[in-house]
Amino acid sequence: MPQLPAPDYPADVRARLEADAKDVIARYPDSRSALLPLLHLVQSEEGHVTRTGMQFCADVLGLTTAEVTAVATFYTMYRRKPSGDYQVGVCTNTLCAVMGGDAIFEDLKQHLGVGNNETTEDGKVTLEHIECNAACDFAPVVMVNWEFFDNQTPGSARQLVDDLRAGREVQPTRGARLCTFKETARILAGFPDQREGAVDESGGAGPASLIGLKLAKGEAPPARVVHPRGEAPQGDRPAEHLSSHDAPQQTSASDPAHPAGPTAEEGE
Repeated sequence: MPQLPAPDYPADVRARLEADAKDVIARYPDSRSALLPLLHLVQSEEGHVTRTGMQFCADVLGLTTAEVTAVATFYTMYRRKPSGDYQVGVCTNTLCAVMGGDAIFEDLKQHLGVGNNETTEDGKVTLEHIECNAACDFAPVVMVNWEFFDNQTPGSARQLVDDLRAGREVQPTRGARLCTFKETARILAGFPDQREGAVDESGGAGPASLIGLKLAKGEAPPARVVHPRGEAPQGDRPAEHLSSHDAPQQTSASDPAHPAGPTAEEGE
């Protein structure tokens, strides 16, 4: 059966959201470009994107609800059903998975008694597996409300969710101290983090992420020297990075000790 029109926000809530929406829309030359932050804004109101929130976005942007729904259902960062105060995401993409992400996710499902994208009975934690968060150098990674918890183990992840449910203070490996999912959604809508000192806590990239930059600047230890086959290392010789663009090196044709090619006739 067709759904009835979405109920409107209470008058005071709508007035407040309209004022916030006006600030968001003013940032863009084309008003429809404000849809993504406005979805975060309505998500900050109820903890997920409701039909009422999508109708509100459509109204203030002059869009159809179909256009808004198409965007809200495309991005996984917008929740479509009530969820917990803390979104605990375990990366199960390739590197995190092989480093232990799969084991962490399975352990947390059993520990919390929930499945993927399900919320604990106390409404504190929603567990989900997530795709790569560009933190492979700290694998396996768990994120809570999009803040990083690096180099996790099943034991540390269990302690993390237990602390969240008990209301104990939790500090991410990198970034500012945690806030609730609703508060995070408002920040993602583009509004300042009002917590004292939170912006200064954000910090920068971790050491593992900066090693390439340090190498480029010559601040890291020199690269390992690679010598031509059969040549003894020389202490005063500068670092070499032999490649196909360097002077010709010994090949299988000129180096009987290192033959290449098939070792049997075709078909054998």
